[in-house]
Amino acid sequence: MGVTIQPSADVSDEATIGEGSSVWHLAQVREKAVLGENCIVGRGAYVGTGVTMGDNCKLQNYALVYEPAVLEDGVFVGPAVVFTNDHFPRSIDPDGRLKRGDDWEAVGVTCRQGSSIGARSVCVAPVTIGRWALVAAGSVVTKDVPDFALVAGVPARRIRWVGRAGVPLEPGDAPNTWVCPKTGETYIEDNESLTEAAK
Repeated sequence: MGVTIQPSADVSDEATIGEGSSVWHLAQVREKAVLGENCIVGRGAYVGTGVTMGDNCKLQNYALVYEPAVLEDGVFVGPAVVFTNDHFPRSIDPDGRLKRGDDWEAVGVTCRQGSSIGARSVCVAPVTIGRWALVAAGSVVTKDVPDFALVAGVPARRIRWVGRAGVPLEPGDAPNTWVCPKTGETYIEDNESLTEAAK
């Protein structure tokens, strides 16, 4: 299947790109970044030093994924999304000297399996986006997002639950149950968390 890297992309020789992955025009993949199989890095996207991506991930155009972000399998990162990596960013230290790479401790964003981050969202590290969670476009995520949560706003708050198919769940017949209108799968809510019902 091979790897597709457009001539205008800047991919470090020290990066690892999995089989079937594509890196499109003007994208940059830095040293020691690891991309799994069948990943797509869109036009102008940035993958920072040492960032890890699982299989079947999509970074849409101009997404900025700064180290030390970790994306598990099947993560979607929409156009112009930004993952930050510094608690208290400064260009200079208190004496006015330019800060260097070893002057601060990088903190990352972790995206669990199947999660999706909508266009132009900002994830303020350190945060974890839970399994199959969905961040609505334009949100600012400042705290961890539970599995299957649909969050929106500034700052982002949970407004619904979603299933693996990504569509909002509907109330089930039994108390504290939710059903996916697309797949028919049932989910159980308990103390502000959602899990898949046993099959």
